[in-house]
Amino acid sequence: MSMRKRTHDDFLEATLPSLDLAYNLARRLVDARDVEDVVQESFTRAFEAWISGRPPRKVEPWLATICLNTGRSWLRRASNRREVPTEPDPTLAGQEDVARDAIGSVRKDAVHAALWELPEEQRIAIALMDLDGFTASEVGKITDSPRGTVLARVHRGRKKLARLLEKEVDQVET
Repeated sequence: MSMRKRTHDDFLEATLPSLDLAYNLARRLVDARDVEDVVQESFTRAFEAWISGRPPRKVEPWLATICLNTGRSWLRRASNRREVPTEPDPTLAGQEDVARDAIGSVRKDAVHAALWELPEEQRIAIALMDLDGFTASEVGKITDSPRGTVLARVHRGRKKLARLLEKEVDQVET
């Protein structure tokens, strides 16, 4: 087996378990139609770093940092083209139990919409800690922020998210 093939295989073996993480993070950063492009660009950048002799000790935080930076670059380019999404695309419900799926979809859509109303720093911190399972220290390294700042962003973001979702529930009940 050639050295190039081995390097490629090592990269795939190390990073493919983190593919869902990259998709989840990208879904919280960019519009739904751009998620796959951001993930693909993130993996391309990661592979370029890998083959240049800079493989990480811990793949998940490394890949999350690359995805976060790629998503931010994507948003900057989109805002320069004035194509920043105002709302995320709604997800489609499954076919097994239509009523259950519809309620789940409405709840998921409400949470997703509320997340998009948070400031970017809070949305990213919540996504990385609560949805992707990183510690505050790891999120701090990924976002280049102090651990205390990350904890404050998550705390404030959760409170605002709860208020937004409470308003959503109140509107549905009335």
